[in-house]
Amino acid sequence: MKNTPIILISISLFLVSCWNNVPEDRVVANGKTVIERIKAPDGFEWVNEQPNSFAAYLQDLELEPSGSKILDFNGKPITNQYEHIAIIKKDVGNKDLQQCADAVIRLRADYLWDIDKKESVKFHFTNGDLYSWSDHKIGVRPKLISSNKVEFTKTQSFDNSYDNFRKYLDIVFTYAGTISLNNETIKVTKNSEIEAGNVIVTPGSPGHAVIIVGTAQNSSGDKVYLIAEGYTPAQSIHILTNPFNGSLNPWYKLDVMKHPTVTARYAFEKTNIRGFKD
Repeated sequence: MKNTPIILISISLFLVSCWNNVPEDRVVANGKTVIERIKAPDGFEWVNEQPNSFAAYLQDLELEPSGSKILDFNGKPITNQYEHIAIIKKDVGNKDLQQCADAVIRLRADYLWDIDKKESVKFHFTNGDLYSWSDHKIGVRPKLISSNKVEFTKTQSFDNSYDNFRKYLDIVFTYAGTISLNNETIKVTKNSEIEAGNVIVTPGSPGHAVIIVGTAQNSSGDKVYLIAEGYTPAQSIHILTNPFNGSLNPWYKLDVMKHPTVTARYAFEKTNIRGFKD
């Protein structure tokens, strides 16, 4: 039930090695969070997000030390270390589960946990079944009884710890993906409505998803965005560089009407930008 993103851009290792050349004055090496580490491009300023919003949570995410490598679920560096500017400090787990859509789900779930809206943590599986943290913590578990059917049964005792929450997420990662993520989000139809917390999704098998983790704006009202992703195999959630625009790198311009939207590691043939239903 996992959705495996594919690399649509092929380029030599020599050229790829140049892709992470973000201007030195755009990175604060000792910055501990997204907003502290990555400066806005010339003429732009970070958008002041509403306190306790998903957007504010994302820009304040803690980062691994500057220069850290992307690690897979086995704790080993992946081959491609050339297209990220920072790594978000979230564990990957020890199974090949937290991939692209799962990384988005992880960030959304941890946000709701942190602002004490735990009862709002619920995600659909690809087959449409809804599985909530509220059910999981009282011991309800899904059991796959056919290729597209899950049965829910209480098999465990009550446990509302974060360790158990993390186990809940691994179950969601197993049965959810880009298709379910697409179905439980709302399409953004205007550029003025694009914001941090929105996702760009290609639903399918394979498919892919990335998430906006920062927004900057200039005096004319133009906006640019930082994009983060998980990938396959399950690996560190990382913020992408922008190899296609040196003056903005690592920031991206986005347009709901422009197709495709090309990011450092994936080309979205259709620009399907979506937001969570609050």
